[in-house]
Amino acid sequence: MSRFLRVAALRRSTPFLRTLEQRLGSAVFALALLFVGAHSVLAHEFKVGDIEIEHPWSRATPAGAKVAGGYFTIVNKGSAPDRLLSIASDISAKAELHEMGVKDGVMTMRPVSGGLEIPAGSKVTLGPGAYHIMFMDLKQPPKEGQMFAATLTFEKAGTVTVEFAVQAIGSAPPQEDND
Repeated sequence: MSRFLRVAALRRSTPFLRTLEQRLGSAVFALALLFVGAHSVLAHEFKVGDIEIEHPWSRATPAGAKVAGGYFTIVNKGSAPDRLLSIASDISAKAELHEMGVKDGVMTMRPVSGGLEIPAGSKVTLGPGAYHIMFMDLKQPPKEGQMFAATLTFEKAGTVTVEFAVQAIGSAPPQEDND
């Protein structure tokens, strides 16, 4: 009889185990989707011609700020150089390409005239402390977790609209930009 009771008990517990397995499987599946969704937000890319724009991002700004920075990596997969000529966005009255550097021990920032060359088969990273976009006379502050659009114009590839992902104030560059 004890064998009979064990089999009966096992049969009664099987639906519960199946339900538990289904719940666990659903939870794992949901977490996998969440991870994939988060990764796609972090690793967004845009393409025009032979040019790829990797992960445009910005930082949130404090209340009253009039400028914000914009960063991304430009990859030229073509056999000829191209040039980033201009950028425009509804978030600011104007946007300029700037370069930071150190001269005689003093950090300087200046607009880049004539655009930024992207050599053939190469990449150029715009990041804090280097080449970057300055969004000036902000119409609205970039807020953490939001995105805003900007249009980049290249000499050969043409124009492309990209979405900047806004990170926290003072955040480090995303992993993709540290290659």
